[in-house]
Amino acid sequence: METKILPVTDESVALAKEILLGGGLVAIPTETVYGLGANGFDGAAVKKIYEVKGRPTDNPLIAHVDPGYDLTRLVYIENDYALKLKEKFTPGPLTMVFFSKGKICREAVCGGDTLAVRIPSHRGAQKVLAAAGVPIVAPSANISKHVSPVTAEHVYEDLHGRIPLILDGGRCTGGIESTVLDVTGKVPRILREGLITREMIASVAGACEIAQHKPTDKVRSPGVKYGHYMPRCDTARFCAGEEAKAAALYDETVKSGGRALILCGEERRGAFAGRDVISLGIGGEAMAANLFAALREGEKRADLIIAVEPEEKNGVYAGVMNRLCKAVKKYGEGGEKH
Repeated sequence: METKILPVTDESVALAKEILLGGGLVAIPTETVYGLGANGFDGAAVKKIYEVKGRPTDNPLIAHVDPGYDLTRLVYIENDYALKLKEKFTPGPLTMVFFSKGKICREAVCGGDTLAVRIPSHRGAQKVLAAAGVPIVAPSANISKHVSPVTAEHVYEDLHGRIPLILDGGRCTGGIESTVLDVTGKVPRILREGLITREMIASVAGACEIAQHKPTDKVRSPGVKYGHYMPRCDTARFCAGEEAKAAALYDETVKSGGRALILCGEERRGAFAGRDVISLGIGGEAMAANLFAALREGEKRADLIIAVEPEEKNGVYAGVMNRLCKAVKKYGEGGEKH
């Protein structure tokens, strides 16, 4: 199968609509990461997502809809705070989990009774959604467990020959996947942290909880059960304040003939003078925007990526840490390298 990369134009959007309504898959840009989309009403098409990605079939998908789409066609909105959050944070990087009306195919919700819904703010995604006129279910457009893609080229690296079309909408600005929020209870509960933080949600809803996932829990959200975001090289992660240990591992790796690379915030770069460093920038938003691109670049440049955690762990940093901890194993825990 030939895989085309086309800019988002009226012609390419029309082609994407034809493929999607014909039961095919299209990679679509959003403000968070690129998604691998299928018609949410077409169970056979959705099965292809799991096959193409190698994704476990008990890992549910998010339904993406146009800003003008009536959510009550798909879900029950039982709590007033959910409407307030929708008004405040959408379109944008917030996914809300509602009780489903069963309209989206069972393959997308893995037979569950809830549906995760998001309204992306990326104009390219909105054009495709408006043209298709149906909810598009989509996980990240990469091979399962690999680093999520934030450029069309990242998608091509993983999926060329597997899908017919990638719409190139530029580099994603958010850089990590959406916050997933369970709004089925009296208090909203974050299932996956992201750019819309607990503090932001609580300021609108009055309160917000963070889910403590257990192996026996019914999965309502992607990104909580399996390994994710992993580069194709060895990795090691150190806490803030352990720069000397990180530098020592770097030097040991290089001395033994390996290629090493340091991944850290800009404020810690000075601790690694003379070494190969990719800076994630300054602040939680910058680190989120740069993390996946840095991991993709790092796996090409090094045999070992050595990541140093940010000292701050709240706000957007919580989403960064969520991805970093899944991508990079803590040095010395469960094996020294991932």
